[in-house]
Amino acid sequence: MKPDIHPEYRPVVFQDTSSDFAFLTRSTIETSETIEWEDGNTYPLARVEISSASHPFYTGKQILVDSGGRVERFRRRYAKVGVDTDRASRADADASAEE
Repeated sequence: MKPDIHPEYRPVVFQDTSSDFAFLTRSTIETSETIEWEDGNTYPLARVEISSASHPFYTGKQILVDSGGRVERFRRRYAKVGVDTDRASRADADASAEE
C-alpha cells in the first residue's frame, strides 16, 4: 500500500437519532463530535437516522405488500396475450393435423 493516501481506520460510535441505540465499530468516517463510551474512552461520534434498532424490517413493523393482488392484476392485464397464444397454438395444431 502507498503510505499517506488512505484514511485513518479507527473506532467510531454510531448513534441512531430516532432511538436510543448506539454501537461501537471501526470506520474511516470523518466526524467533529465525540462521545464517552461505556468503557470510559472517548470516541468520535457519527449520528445516523436509521439503524437496525429503528428500521421497519428489523423491528417487525414492516408493511407487507399484497403480492396476491399483484398476481391477479398481472393475469388480468395479460389475459388477452395468453388467449391469443392459445389460439395460435391451436391453429398450428389444426394446420399440422390437416397435413
